[in-house]
Amino acid sequence: MRSQHSRLGRGVLGLVAAGSLVAGLAACSSGDSGSGSGGSGGSDAASAVDCNVGISMPTRSLERWINDGEGLKKILDDAGCTTDLQYADNKTDQQISQLQNQIAGGAKILVVAAIDGDTLGPVLEEAEKQDVTVIAYDRLINGSAAIDYHTGFDNEAVGALQAGYIVDQLGLEDGAGPFLFEPFAGSPDDNNARYFFSGAWDVLLPYVESGQLEVPSGKAPASNDDWASIGILGWGSDDAQAEMENRLSSFYTGDEKVQVVLSPNDSLALGIEAALKGAGYAVGQDWPIVTGQDADKANVQAILKGEQAMTVWKDTRVLRERTAEMIASIVAGEEPETTTEFDNGATTVKSYELDPEVVVKDDVQTKLVDSGFVKASDVGL
Repeated sequence: MRSQHSRLGRGVLGLVAAGSLVAGLAACSSGDSGSGSGGSGGSDAASAVDCNVGISMPTRSLERWINDGEGLKKILDDAGCTTDLQYADNKTDQQISQLQNQIAGGAKILVVAAIDGDTLGPVLEEAEKQDVTVIAYDRLINGSAAIDYHTGFDNEAVGALQAGYIVDQLGLEDGAGPFLFEPFAGSPDDNNARYFFSGAWDVLLPYVESGQLEVPSGKAPASNDDWASIGILGWGSDDAQAEMENRLSSFYTGDEKVQVVLSPNDSLALGIEAALKGAGYAVGQDWPIVTGQDADKANVQAILKGEQAMTVWKDTRVLRERTAEMIASIVAGEEPETTTEFDNGATTVKSYELDPEVVVKDDVQTKLVDSGFVKASDVGL
């Protein structure tokens, strides 16, 4: 559960008008700048700062981080800001080094999607000494008072939406079952992964305990706190595939067929689906329910083919726009708008939190294509 989580309200806003945002940032960046706001764990911005932004993303191996980093950079570049976008190849030491270079290079604002949210304290404390404002992007950074703000999605809701879909599709509330079920969790070093799992496990564990969901592999955590025992480090598709292959070959040796798989994101879902294909599962015959998250193009294609049942869509365009609006406020010396706050173990971090939503096959055109999130040609429509 979230520690000392205070709900101040939420709601996904429509995409802000890019022209207005760019104009606002440009006006701020062209004006006189002051000494910068201190990184005092969410203190009010005291004076205007230069729009010099270091953007630190975890990896290029996942489509969403490429889109997030390059999309945010474009908004800021169009506004005349100075930006430095770095990807850390899922290596914590590399991310720390890149952040050090951004601080030394004069960044006054850091936007950090942490690889490991528990290890960045020392480098961010150095940023605080240099009056750099730190925004934790998507992933909350724990154990450091040098975090000013956070932008992201309701991560427990992601898991709850995945689990709710499973409950509805299987008729678990009506007593249906038993069904053979395999749960997966995300990377143990990703702060968000625990919330994805907790949101899902709060819903699904009672059905595991009642026997309506049976886990032949035995890999069903006894509580939310044990989630990392089934985590896939680095969110690797290949590792998820290997794990699923092992479960299928070891625990489904007779006529048993897995009927539902909790996959916390699309990257893991791709690996799980590859393992199912390799084991001879066929869509329309014995293919299980597989969940996901992110609406990556390959997974949208899988949804259209019937290989993935759903994905939880987090419109990261809105997240980028909201983050840019937060930066515009900081540059202007104003307090950014936030909707909630989190205790990260060292301070209370003000956050702007957005709502995710479910996408199934029938939603691809109306939610993803019509909104411009993906092109029809990119997903085979």
